[in-house]
Amino acid sequence: MPKDNKSKSYQDLHRPASEFASRADYLNHELQIMKPRRFGLNLPGRDFNFEWEDLVPAVAGTIGIIAMYSAVMMSWADGLTEQWAHITLGKDFAIEVARVEMLIPAFLFCIVASGFVNPKANLAGNHGPMIPLIGAIALAGAHPLALAILLGIFGLLLSYFKGGSKLVNLTSEGVAGGLLVFLGFTGAFSQIGQIQSWAKGLESADVAAGSMGYIGLIVLAANIVLYAILAKINKRWLAIPACAVTGLLIALAFGAGFDLIFETEMGLPNLNPVYWWGSTTEGWMLGLPNLEHFIASLPFAILAVAMWSPDFLGHRIFQELNYPKNTEEVLMDVDDTMTMCSVRQMVGTAVGGGNITSSWGTYMIPAAIAKRPIPAGSIILGSLVMLIAFLGFPMDIAVWPPVMRIALLVGVFLPLLEAGMQMIKNTKDSQAAGICIFTAAVFNPVLAWALTMLLDNNGLIGDKERAKRLSFLDKVIIPGSVLIVCFIAMVAVGMFEKQYGLPALL
Repeated sequence: MPKDNKSKSYQDLHRPASEFASRADYLNHELQIMKPRRFGLNLPGRDFNFEWEDLVPAVAGTIGIIAMYSAVMMSWADGLTEQWAHITLGKDFAIEVARVEMLIPAFLFCIVASGFVNPKANLAGNHGPMIPLIGAIALAGAHPLALAILLGIFGLLLSYFKGGSKLVNLTSEGVAGGLLVFLGFTGAFSQIGQIQSWAKGLESADVAAGSMGYIGLIVLAANIVLYAILAKINKRWLAIPACAVTGLLIALAFGAGFDLIFETEMGLPNLNPVYWWGSTTEGWMLGLPNLEHFIASLPFAILAVAMWSPDFLGHRIFQELNYPKNTEEVLMDVDDTMTMCSVRQMVGTAVGGGNITSSWGTYMIPAAIAKRPIPAGSIILGSLVMLIAFLGFPMDIAVWPPVMRIALLVGVFLPLLEAGMQMIKNTKDSQAAGICIFTAAVFNPVLAWALTMLLDNNGLIGDKERAKRLSFLDKVIIPGSVLIVCFIAMVAVGMFEKQYGLPALL
């Protein structure tokens, strides 16, 4: 951007799309001239504009978050029912809590916070890697509200001391690339397996269960072709809505059936926090948390916050890979995003929710591909989420496997895999990436990130010249501390008990 443009506002520099040779040139120019106000009032027309491309990340994020929230609440319901004799929670509870999460936090943190107050903070969504752990969290005797309070406090501390951005800067491209490749690869295989499991379990009046597995194969094959075509014509940002609708139509056309459609009734969930947390007979049936609940929740809160940095890193990198040059002003700020996630975690759970939050990947990844900044799509997404929470029945459609699994596959995991491969540019990067992938396969992605960051920053793998430029604090103290904290937290909650026989400390 020319120096004389730095003093001009977005409104001064904005030009209509008709003046550009292509739509891509116009969108690139929009990214280069935006100057979001941090913790100020950002207004449409003055600081940003709505474009039809904003619908893509908004719809993609809406589909993703409905699926994620539903999975989280169902996991809490199953875990708490198994842990406590007096608690019986089912699907109705899970959907009701998910709708609470989709109303109040969507308004406060999608529309108000990331839309108007600080568009440099990515939306606070769902912490996907924590979903498989929720059953263990409940069985450990943790309390959702205690967990949220601890997670929020730790996140605010890390944000205040700029710990999130520091960890991002200490992660080389090789380590980051390996992390993204592993997450993309394993996530893609998981979704493919889930689709096939769903298809094999189908049955109808004329066909026995297990005989309709071919439907899953047809859904996957059709979407592979569609995704390839979209990539070829540079329209990958349409992948989530286009592929999700394709999966829905193919499944219905081949006789999968959809008995749950329109099951959830229209209306508002109970928005009284006292109903959810005030007694042991209503809402969560847990009452307010006590000291034991906080102690049981502590290691999980540490683990969740430790997992934030690589999650945020992946989303920030994805923006950098897809945005043109001179767009630093619109890149997500890691520390601001961490602040928003921390506050949203405490507020969302306090009003009755149970989500474990993180940077919103199913919004950010399609937004980066569509070359759109955060605010406009965030406002649209928040409005869509609130509307769907009120209507109810779209939630039934969004959680159906050929819709939900395909949306996650093409909207999150395949783009992560592609981004990781783009970051591995030379032998040094590939060495660090290979060790990161291998370690993630042996342990898990978080411990792999922490360990390979320590090795890479000390020149034991990767670029040895880079290690010479780092201070002792950056090479040893910070990466070593992160590794120790992650390992202790994981051992404490029993993450290595089944695999390696290390008993849980709690």
